[in-house]
Amino acid sequence: MQKQNRVYTPRKITIWRGIGYGIVDFVGGGSMTIIGAWMLFFYTSYCNLTAVEGASIIGAARVADAICSLLMGSLTDNFYKTKLGQRFGRRHFFLLIGSPLMLLYITLWIAGMNYWYYFATYMVFEVISSAMMIPYETLPNEMTDDYNQRTKLSSARMFISAGATFLATFIPGQLFAILGQHSPMPFLVNGTLFAIIFAIGVYVCYAVTWEKPVTEEMKKELEKDSVNHGSVFQRIWGLLKDYGSTLRIKSFRKHLLIYLFSFTGKDTFNTVFAYFCIYCLGLSATVAANMLSLSLIGLLVTIVAGFGMVKFGPKFLYEVGYGLMLLMLVGYYLIFQLHITSHTILLLFFVSLFYQIGRATLEFTPWNVFPFIPDLDEIVTKRRRAGIFAAVMSFTRKSTVAVATIAVGFVLDGSGFTKNAATQSLATQHAIANILLFGTGGLVLIALLVALTFKLDKRTHQIVLQEIVRLRNGGQKKDVKPEVAETVKELTGVSYDDVWPEDDLERNK
Repeated sequence: MQKQNRVYTPRKITIWRGIGYGIVDFVGGGSMTIIGAWMLFFYTSYCNLTAVEGASIIGAARVADAICSLLMGSLTDNFYKTKLGQRFGRRHFFLLIGSPLMLLYITLWIAGMNYWYYFATYMVFEVISSAMMIPYETLPNEMTDDYNQRTKLSSARMFISAGATFLATFIPGQLFAILGQHSPMPFLVNGTLFAIIFAIGVYVCYAVTWEKPVTEEMKKELEKDSVNHGSVFQRIWGLLKDYGSTLRIKSFRKHLLIYLFSFTGKDTFNTVFAYFCIYCLGLSATVAANMLSLSLIGLLVTIVAGFGMVKFGPKFLYEVGYGLMLLMLVGYYLIFQLHITSHTILLLFFVSLFYQIGRATLEFTPWNVFPFIPDLDEIVTKRRRAGIFAAVMSFTRKSTVAVATIAVGFVLDGSGFTKNAATQSLATQHAIANILLFGTGGLVLIALLVALTFKLDKRTHQIVLQEIVRLRNGGQKKDVKPEVAETVKELTGVSYDDVWPEDDLERNK
């Protein structure tokens, strides 16, 4: 009897296995936090680049990354057709090759090179990380159908992400204190350390997780994807149509808007916060790093939010997280506008602590919701297309990050920002503070307004999942209960009569 391939062998989902899965988010949570908080600062301080030049590198790489995300969604969904995909898994193959390539992260933090060096190294790392993260993000959907088990996996991922976010802000602060905050060496040491962690973490995830084998029935449905038919031009057009079809799902449209605006708001904050502390409040880079390192509270928040996700649902978490962030952004702004000079660091500590509680909730919730979205698509199309949904999420986020980063760079330069200067003009200080409050706050507020209308939770997801099982086992659409049909329509935006397309044989039963 032939031994079953390990990558297709389900195992019990334990806390340790959840951590093994979640450790890859050192790349998502760790690298992106460091890049968001320090990349533009590194470019303008140690690489002789202007804010616009630095922002253009980050922006261009994110655009390329976004395009790569789109291509990867369809590629990983259809990679089962190749020998490599069959042997290593259509998701896991990309983790295996991504592990050693994570070491290229070191090249981002070498000071004194020219514009095109930084352009090339950042572009390459972004594309590689995207090619790995898209398949990774489908794994909870691959490993289990159970709401609680998926929540356990996603919670473990967010727990690791919170720890990575803390280390990504805490370690640079300590390196500044040891090696000096006016030297590029802390950035290189930090980059080397995290690159090694990234490489090890990705391989651990490859070793301890699994995916569903592609059955003949799944192959039949996947072959219906437009990308699999016609000329090259028709396939490209079909690929775009497949991505566009994800927006047919009502809950995904709302989820995408929530994710898009909240994470772009968070990234805007990360980009400008070091400038705010140093130039608006007159504090050091070490203080800025230490305040960002209060993200450590995210470890506790992740545990609490995991229980909240099961008991109260995502809508409650959105309200709490976004509300806290908005209040604390006002707090930051008032510290600057009121020219508070006494106990500034203490006030900043408390505001930053509660902001990080909100931020941790912001990061936790969308990625805990995401594994349930492809199930809504499955009841509409009968297909499992988690890769395409992950790609659309990544594409939209990375596209907006590019816009936000470039916008921050232009606003700074337009306000008279002077690179390598110890102080900035009053106009520049006000521009920085306005980005912090109105840029970040406006985006988070939009996300909150959309979240107030979000209906997907444990109860409604279970209704949809049970209906999928009933239909797959030969149940008839005409026998559906009215409340089930209403729930399906509310979550998908598609009338029940139009979901679960029937072939001629099924119609004639």
